[in-house]
Amino acid sequence: MSTPTLVFLFPGQNSQSVGMGRDLYEQFPVARRTFEEADEALGFSVSKLCFEGPEDQLKLTEFQQPAICTVSVAALRVLQERGIQPGFVAGHSLGEYAANVAAGSLAFADAVRTVRHRGAYMQQAVPAGKGAMAAILGISSEAAAEACAAAALEKGSIVSAANFNSPEQTVISGEAAAVERACELCKERGAKRVVPLQVSAPFHCALMQPAQDQLAKLLHELTFADANMPVVVNVDAAMVTTANVLRDALIRQVTGTVRWVESVRNLIDKQPAHFVEVGPGRVLSGLMRQIDRAQSCLNVEDKASLEKTLAALQA
Repeated sequence: MSTPTLVFLFPGQNSQSVGMGRDLYEQFPVARRTFEEADEALGFSVSKLCFEGPEDQLKLTEFQQPAICTVSVAALRVLQERGIQPGFVAGHSLGEYAANVAAGSLAFADAVRTVRHRGAYMQQAVPAGKGAMAAILGISSEAAAEACAAAALEKGSIVSAANFNSPEQTVISGEAAAVERACELCKERGAKRVVPLQVSAPFHCALMQPAQDQLAKLLHELTFADANMPVVVNVDAAMVTTANVLRDALIRQVTGTVRWVESVRNLIDKQPAHFVEVGPGRVLSGLMRQIDRAQSCLNVEDKASLEKTLAALQA
C-alpha cells in the first residue's frame, strides 16, 4: 500500500528504553538483519545495548542516538517489507536521519555511524555543568522565545528556544545561568510549569556550534541522493527532496530550533489518513494529541503495535 496520505514520523532522543527492538529482532528477519548491519557499521553491538542495556550507557548521547536510529530503521523495514510506504516523512531532531533513510536519501550504515559521531560531538561541545535545558509548559512558543531573548540580552549570554514541540510545550537551551533567568521570566509570563531537563548537553542552541562544524565536515564526506518522497526538515519546517538541501538541513539542525509544531501542521495540511510513529516509544504520538487531537497517530515498535497498525490501515 503506497499512498500520499500516510506519514511516517521518527522519534528523537529520550525515546529509548532497555529492551527496545528485541521483539522486532526475534520476530522479523529483516529487522534482525538491520541490527546486524548496525553492529557491523558501528564496530560494537548496539543490538546488545538496545536489548540488555545497561540503562546508564543507553542514556549516553553517543550510544543513545545510534540505538534509537537502529530500532527506528528496523521498524521501518518491517513496514516496507509489507508494502507499507509513506507519502511523506519527518523526524524529530535525531529522527530526521531515519527519515532520510526512509526517503532513500541516506544509506542506513552512513546514518547510524554519523549519529554516533553526532552524539559524541554534541557531548563534547560544552563542558559539563555549563549548559542546561528546560521544558516550558503552558505559555505560547512566542512568549517562551521572547523570555529567552530578554534573558540573553540581560547579560549578553546564550539561551534560545530549542524545540517547539507543541502549542504549549517549548524546550529552551543555553548557558545554565541564562536558562535559569529565562525560566523565571517564563513564570512571570504565566507558564504553568517549568521543568529542568536531565540532559548531557544543551542541544539546539548556539553553544552547539563546535559540534555543528565537526558534523558538517562528516556529512560533506557522505553521499546524499535526492529523496523519493518529501522529507519535512526540522529547521525550516519545509518539504524537501533535494540531496544538498537535505544535507544542509541536517547540519543547521545542530544549532537550530526544531520546529516540530509547524512541521506537523504542514503535514496535516496534506490531509493524511494516518500518521505512524516508527520507532521506540510514543513521544511523538503524545505531542500529536497536543497539536491536533483529530489526527490518527499509530505506532510501530514491536509485533503487537505492528499488528494493531496494520489492522487500522486496512480498516
